[in-house]
Amino acid sequence: MSLNQRKQERDFTAEVKALQPEVEQLAKNGKLQEAVDRISLLEKQTRNAADMTSTASLLTLLTRLCWEQSDLDLLNAQLTILSKKHGQLKEAVVRMVDEAMTWLPTLKSQKDQGKFNGGKDRWLELVKTLRDITEGKIYLELPRARLTVMLASYHEQLSETAPKESSSKDHLDVAADLMTDIQVETYSSMDKREKTEFILEQMRLESLRGNWVRVRVGSRKINRVYLKDKDSQDIKLRYYDLMVQLALQDDEYLEACSAYQEVWDTEEVKADPAKELNVLENIMIYVVLAPYNNEQSDMLHKLYADPALQKAPQHFDLVKCFVTKELMRWSGIEQLYGPTLRQSPIFASGSTLGKKTGIKAEGKKSEEIDNPGQVRWEELHKRVTEHNIRVISTYYSRITLQRLQELLDLPSTRTEKTLNKLVTDKTIYARIDRPNGIVTFKNKKSTNEILNGWSNDISKMLGLVEKTSHLISKEYAMHEASRGKKVTA
Repeated sequence: MSLNQRKQERDFTAEVKALQPEVEQLAKNGKLQEAVDRISLLEKQTRNAADMTSTASLLTLLTRLCWEQSDLDLLNAQLTILSKKHGQLKEAVVRMVDEAMTWLPTLKSQKDQGKFNGGKDRWLELVKTLRDITEGKIYLELPRARLTVMLASYHEQLSETAPKESSSKDHLDVAADLMTDIQVETYSSMDKREKTEFILEQMRLESLRGNWVRVRVGSRKINRVYLKDKDSQDIKLRYYDLMVQLALQDDEYLEACSAYQEVWDTEEVKADPAKELNVLENIMIYVVLAPYNNEQSDMLHKLYADPALQKAPQHFDLVKCFVTKELMRWSGIEQLYGPTLRQSPIFASGSTLGKKTGIKAEGKKSEEIDNPGQVRWEELHKRVTEHNIRVISTYYSRITLQRLQELLDLPSTRTEKTLNKLVTDKTIYARIDRPNGIVTFKNKKSTNEILNGWSNDISKMLGLVEKTSHLISKEYAMHEASRGKKVTA
């Protein structure tokens, strides 16, 4: 639908065609201001007559002449003036802004070559002028979003080259705030890919300054169904990379595992054996690191049943240890899998993967922040201990604390702490009798429960006796019948 709501009163096409060569010649002769005045005079008439085509042609002609004559101060001034004139036609402003945006790459190239060193930054001036023009105008929301991306990128570059940490943080905050102010999810004029890339850029900048709450909010704005399209595979990998970073900030290892499963389900990853192997290893490590619950157990067994995971045999054997209801010695796990796992960024000493930033770092010890790989290695030790306690609770109804400590290879304090956590999480049932040093894994039954259990057992026993008696009688009858037939013969 056209943005021009007024009815056209007159057609100035002929006048515009006649004026164009005249003003172009004036501009070439160095009389740019006179050319601008003549265009402005006719532009007022076309604007008042609601001749959108002629007005748009004049606006783009005027700005183009200023650009060709390299009078960038006049260009910025005229862009602002023309956009603010009373009754200005919206479609004409849109075309003028679109024309001006085509010059930004040239100015950016000149800036990178150092042409503006020591003088005005012409590229930045034009970007700010166009952003001022587009502010608050719904019909210019798409150009404004694109200009915001350029300006945010500029401030991010300043943050990387800033001499002081404080000024670097300020520039990064400006870049993130610029992007966050644009709500592209409501833009109907932006296509899906550009919209998704914009939201991803918002998430990335927020992650750089440690605002993980906004990263989580941004992740919910992206349509995951769209990420499954073949044309959006690169966006999908960028999105799930951010989701893994977010999951590690919250220590949500099961969420990281799910993200890597989505990455695995990508043609680009499956086509590269090295990438696929790395993704499979990460899937198995994160599912093992995740705290035990119904979802984690279900995912663990599903992955174990998938033969594709055997491409990483050592990691697959580690998954098998957690699936099998047998005790694991931590010293044995360290010896068998430690050399391989400790080379991974997940467990490597000094690794920065998942390093806590922003509000996630508040209240954390310095060693936890500086060495997240070691923290995750200790988490793996906890998962082995918790697995062992679940196995013991399956095979033992009662066990002494001393024997439990021997089986877990842990001191008494840590044994009780881990046991208490599993009981609190309702993973197992256990009661500790400290005076006697006994742990009970079976819940005490009430009198009614005992009687009901006894009654059920008696009913089952009588049923088995009756069935057995029936089978014996049947066998006896068949035997007698067989003997009678032989005698008759």
